Amino acid sequence: MFKDEAIEAALMCKRVLRVMLTQAPTRGRPGFKLRNAIGDFLAHSLKILQNDDYGLPLDEIFDLARDTGINLAQFQGIHDAAASESPKTVGAVIVKNAMIQFSLAAECRIIADMNFVSRDDVDFVRKNMNAEFAPMQEIAADDMAQMTYQALVQLQAAFAFFLAETTRPLPRMLRYRFFESLPTLVMAYKLYSDASRADELRMENKNVHPAFMLMTGKALGN
Repeated sequence: MFKDEAIEAALMCKRVLRVMLTQAPTRGRPGFKLRNAIGDFLAHSLKILQNDDYGLPLDEIFDLARDTGINLAQFQGIHDAAASESPKTVGAVIVKNAMIQFSLAAECRIIADMNFVSRDDVDFVRKNMNAEFAPMQEIAADDMAQMTYQALVQLQAAFAFFLAETTRPLPRMLRYRFFESLPTLVMAYKLYSDASRADELRMENKNVHPAFMLMTGKALGN
């Protein structure tokens, strides 16, 4: 990579990795390892980028970020930070795409460890991830980067298969409507004949206070 490309790429990496540090927990041994890896990379970023040796250290950084326990929404914030960059030089564009691809891989690994309780949650994740995969597949196709394109397609296919298998045993969502706001205990008993499912109902509808459930919402089918 030429020096001007490395300079632009280094500044871009600095911005994205700083976002990573704000999103990922930095306490404990995993946090220390992440801070140390990012600091080492940024300290030598010009040399690393000029020698085109950025792949392995960036891959390790994204893996270390996942090891800190960062959640999917936080990793998507890192993805968005990389995607929002507008580099001008070819080398910096390649580095940007590499960070997005590392982020996609890490997000899929996080999803594989998630416990889903409703089909709506699965559909929400599927929609967001498909929106992230589409532009990267288009870029790889336009650049005629066959191996990258195939890797992205295979990753998305594995991700889609996993979500399909995850969805299979989950109950369907039903819409409910009451004529007044009720406590979660009362509403759970009316919907399920089981007041112990009150917390499940509140979390499914993202309700703030258990004494005042919204009159309309979603419930798991029995």
